[in-house]
Amino acid sequence: MNVRNLDIDLLRTFSTIADLGGFTAAGTRLGRTQSTISLQIKRLEAQLGRTLFERTARSVRLTLDGHLLLGSARKILHMNDKLIAELTEPDIRGAVRVGVPEDFATEHLPDILALFTDAHPLVELEVTCDLTLNLLDRFHAGGFDLVLVKREPAAAPQGVRVWREPLVWVARDQEAIDGDEVIPLVVSPEPCVYRKRATDALDATGRTWRIAYTSTSLAGAQAAVRAGLGISVLPRKMVPSFLVPIATAQWLPKLPDTEIALIEGRAISDTAHLLAQHIVQALEPITN
Repeated sequence: MNVRNLDIDLLRTFSTIADLGGFTAAGTRLGRTQSTISLQIKRLEAQLGRTLFERTARSVRLTLDGHLLLGSARKILHMNDKLIAELTEPDIRGAVRVGVPEDFATEHLPDILALFTDAHPLVELEVTCDLTLNLLDRFHAGGFDLVLVKREPAAAPQGVRVWREPLVWVARDQEAIDGDEVIPLVVSPEPCVYRKRATDALDATGRTWRIAYTSTSLAGAQAAVRAGLGISVLPRKMVPSFLVPIATAQWLPKLPDTEIALIEGRAISDTAHLLAQHIVQALEPITN
């Protein structure tokens, strides 16, 4: 009987492409060139005698056979990684509670946390998204092991700065509120750092404003801006493709940079501290 064994490395490449939606992104995640990733998929397809991806110049989609393989591949990888972790890293386990602002969690954090859980499958992450001041309240009450919070760049140092970038005004288009005497704002409920930044900046220049739309979710706020109900404030790298940064003019003041700090609890586990180090190291090359 001809027994065939699937290559774990090839399955990991296949699963990563399916998760990230492309060969280039998978190569970046796995630290390999796109040509190496393509060669690995060809080898896996040859082993199975099946085509796993439909590839065009703009997209990569799983075939029916690819969908059938994906569930089983994930189970095999999970069992492999769990076994390796149990044998080599028995102390790296347990739950870590993390608080993070929604916009930062949506844009930057998922891949970073995925890398950590891939490397340490015995760790359970509990991630909560909320407004910064609410996160801080829960952190000081013992609700989180780690918290990522927005802060003023000139504020007294608390935690480790892991991110800084310019804030920009965003709108449906460049002409969304050109000439409006009263600036309509789309904001999160109080307390919100970006809301305060926007109103303080307008007050400092004597511009009149009103709260046109308040949303507890990032998606809701962006939908309101897209519909033309007002303008909002976002970090420059987090502006979605369907919104545009408004060029700063005399009628719209410049905003100070945003800054994200990571704060660790005083009596956290070694696992939580390891995650904190991982976040700092992963964000450092992106920020710089």
